[in-house]
Amino acid sequence: MKIAFDAKRFFHNTSGLGNYSRDLVRILSEYEPQNEYLLLNKNKSERGKVILSRPNVHFIETSKGNFSRQFKMGKDAQKQGADIFHGLSGELPLKWGTAPIKKVVTIHDLIFVRYPQYYSFFDRKIHFWKFKKAADTADKIIAISEQTKRDIVEYLKVPESKIEVIYQGCHQAFKEQQPEEFMQAVKDKFSLPGRFILNVGTIEERKNLFNIVKAVKGTEIPLVVVGRKTKYYQKIAGFLKKNKMEKQVLFLEGVAMDELAAIYKLADIFVYPSFFEGFGIPVIEALFSKTVVVTSNTSCLPEAGGNDSVYIDPDNDLDIRAKIKFLWENASEGKRRAEKGFEFVQKFNDEPIARELMSLYQKII
Repeated sequence: MKIAFDAKRFFHNTSGLGNYSRDLVRILSEYEPQNEYLLLNKNKSERGKVILSRPNVHFIETSKGNFSRQFKMGKDAQKQGADIFHGLSGELPLKWGTAPIKKVVTIHDLIFVRYPQYYSFFDRKIHFWKFKKAADTADKIIAISEQTKRDIVEYLKVPESKIEVIYQGCHQAFKEQQPEEFMQAVKDKFSLPGRFILNVGTIEERKNLFNIVKAVKGTEIPLVVVGRKTKYYQKIAGFLKKNKMEKQVLFLEGVAMDELAAIYKLADIFVYPSFFEGFGIPVIEALFSKTVVVTSNTSCLPEAGGNDSVYIDPDNDLDIRAKIKFLWENASEGKRRAEKGFEFVQKFNDEPIARELMSLYQKII
């Protein structure tokens, strides 16, 4: 079987959609090596170079010109004799030739519909149009959580039978035990405290870092934050300055994947009070790292966190504070929950995900 992918995110996105794209191709090429995997894009980058070196993964340079992704990529896949075209980020090409080809699209979330205040009017309209068009065109839709599946049915008016939930995994680095010397080197490089709580993700309103900062105010619990700053960061920086908390909260940027994996393992508690997620990969990363998770009781986060993570109301900083303090003062309970969480997270391992993806492809063929 020849499977073609829209590889724009594979080559050009550093996190989120890029990680999903690279992991999906890596997992399939490893566990289903009998197929050919075609990565279609105008150009390639250093990202995913190791995956591209595999004998069953090929880069296909697509036709040049404006809007070639929308109007030419589908036809390019057909010219390559692809059996399936898989859009990895909620989009499919708009134009196709006459050669038979099945179409699959992954939809990660519909946050732009649920939380319109985070998006411009134009972005909301164009996102909705693209996602709706892709959902109607696709032979099958992959939703990355039950929450996303419910949203696709409700907002895009797609029959439930057309959607299959296939969870995503995370980067291999989080599943490996880094050597002690490397862990120490990371600790030294970033001047990490002996004990700390961790938050990972873009520093934006939806991810709700402000309520973690309010929750640790007046405690001596150090908070380490890894993520790209947006305008929202200024609100947090102002609060930290006003409350003389600048030394309590450490912001890290430019962290490599293996360093991030080490930081997760060094943390006492991972705190992720996001208001809404399509899936919540950082929760999975923490569970694979055997670090206890405190996360929101909303959207898909209980799906990702399992029974032994600790759940909070993301709007309530006092609830967040109480749960953090409980785990901070009861390390043995955190360890017990982390061990249980590690058992639970095995369902997000590579092999079961590869099996489910291949089963879906075979079904539509």
